[in-house]
Amino acid sequence: MKLRSVISLLLVSILLAMVHLAEAQQAKIISRIGLLSGSRPSPMPTNIEALRQGLRELGYVEGQNISVEYRWAEGKDDRYAPMAAEIVKLNVDVIVTQGTQATVAAKQATNIIPIVVGAAGDLVGEGLVASLAQPGGSVTGFTNVQPDLSAKRLQLLREAFPKISRVAVLYHGGPGGDQEELRETQSAAKKLGVQIQALHVLEPEQFQGVFAAMTKNQAQALIIFSGQFTGFHRPVLLELAVKNRIPAMGDSPLWSAAGGLISYGADTLDQYRRAATYVDKILKGTKPADLPVQQPMKFELVINLKTAKQLGVTVPPSVLARADRIIR
Repeated sequence: MKLRSVISLLLVSILLAMVHLAEAQQAKIISRIGLLSGSRPSPMPTNIEALRQGLRELGYVEGQNISVEYRWAEGKDDRYAPMAAEIVKLNVDVIVTQGTQATVAAKQATNIIPIVVGAAGDLVGEGLVASLAQPGGSVTGFTNVQPDLSAKRLQLLREAFPKISRVAVLYHGGPGGDQEELRETQSAAKKLGVQIQALHVLEPEQFQGVFAAMTKNQAQALIIFSGQFTGFHRPVLLELAVKNRIPAMGDSPLWSAAGGLISYGADTLDQYRRAATYVDKILKGTKPADLPVQQPMKFELVINLKTAKQLGVTVPPSVLARADRIIR
């Protein structure tokens, strides 16, 4: 009987120790972050990894002093709202969003929990913030809106291929800056004597059809507007561009890295790393209304010569000399 009692006491002690250990580990997690992205979880998107790196540099380690609740829309528009509602129910301390649609969904789900935008379109135009300098609500972060970049991309295409006269533009629409970017592109095209073929794509099932339309219209190049939808389907879109022998341009280095011929735009990895500083400030008590929305600080021109070889085109030395990075 004494042995049984000793064993029972030992078992109770072990169980209590395990409970205390679990409680101690839980106590170390002082902050909860919700993350809403249009991407898929594996492999981890480079933008989200840049955010995590920024948090680590500030002393935040997942599982130790922060927990992160990830929700992945995987390129499907109808997933944003229910996933945003899920995150809000978890009572997180701050929500980080990737893209305009995710931000709109998060803002519709809560006016209380602070929202940090990693990168998105026209936050002012969508009514998510009052102004860039004074957001005035629960949303702040980083925007990619730079209307004059649309003209610069078209100009770069013209410099790379001086004989271009017909350019297709593929966009998803919805929340963001697609319509404004399309207007700016069309305005720039008139000055350059370029005809724009605007192609609005809502579902991936339309991809084959729009590329057939480009070929029929004899498009000599393609500009793809970035967004969570086009970003999610980036590999397929670029594969179709190569298959149809159409030089494709994107608005961030991620497009060239994935096989696009040329990209020019904001360094989004830098933006997501800097978004971590906003998360840190909010967790320490700063209100999002007091943190101005920031515009891009770093821009990159990236050219993929592997893709140029596949397409059978030559990028002039004058354009290559301006590139920040060349993929060989």
